[in-house]
Amino acid sequence: MKKIFITGASGFVGQHLLPALKLEGYEIVALSRKVRDTSSGVRWVLGDPLEADDWQREVDGAYGIVHLAGEPIVGKRWTPEQKKLLRDSRVVTTQNLVNAIAQAKQKPAVLVSASAIGLYPKNQETELDETTRPADDFLGKLCQEWEDAAKVAEVHGVRTVLLRIGVVLGRDGGALARMLPIFKLGLGGPLGSGNQWFSWIHVADVVGLIRWALASESAQGPVNAVAPNPVRMRDFAATLGKVLNRPAFLPAPSFALNLMLGESAQVVLDGQRALPRAALRQGYSFRFPNVEDALRDVT
Repeated sequence: MKKIFITGASGFVGQHLLPALKLEGYEIVALSRKVRDTSSGVRWVLGDPLEADDWQREVDGAYGIVHLAGEPIVGKRWTPEQKKLLRDSRVVTTQNLVNAIAQAKQKPAVLVSASAIGLYPKNQETELDETTRPADDFLGKLCQEWEDAAKVAEVHGVRTVLLRIGVVLGRDGGALARMLPIFKLGLGGPLGSGNQWFSWIHVADVVGLIRWALASESAQGPVNAVAPNPVRMRDFAATLGKVLNRPAFLPAPSFALNLMLGESAQVVLDGQRALPRAALRQGYSFRFPNVEDALRDVT
């Protein structure tokens, strides 16, 4: 039985990933900062990925590593302290993971390391793919440093996949879980101008891409984890209203989001038109390529 070591397993994506990997027959070892129930068949290891510690021994002998750890980007103002936490929870944890790979006697075959489409320039009409250069802003530089830390694993002969994740849709987490109560009341609408691009992905396809990246030896390097059909924010809001049979025309003005979130408001106000060209080229088939089908599944 092949062993998979996972960080960030208790998060939104991780909670969907664990049962999917169990069904495929993998042995799952997951890192957690607190003691968790083992009845699901997952072996939880106590530790903090920000600290070099005994948990790093679990990397030795693992077939694959899935690295999902990271402080949420949206929800808090980007104070200097929060920016440091955002960086450390991504870059330092990745460095600790790669250091464990370097020390392992039996090194893993593959590392699937989360990244984000925040790497790319914002608020443009241009189609963005895995060859697009990083943005010269906080998120662009953060994602670049995050990926650079993961790519050191290649020096040790580990196939490394950098999963640049877009806005993940699911009823039990992420942006949609915050939006649904408002939209169900008929008070929803586009964020900001509504003209910005919205690069989304169903949580089932994030899980599917991780499974594919673990199993497919052709998967390597940056992979955009976004659906092949991004939409403008106004169209996303209208489709969500249609699916819920509720009006969806009340916009959340940019100034209000800026007041609430400060600099982090750019994540929702400045869209990106990212496309999953690497995944499509290498044969991944999306379960939910269209936003209406995805929203009907998760609402």
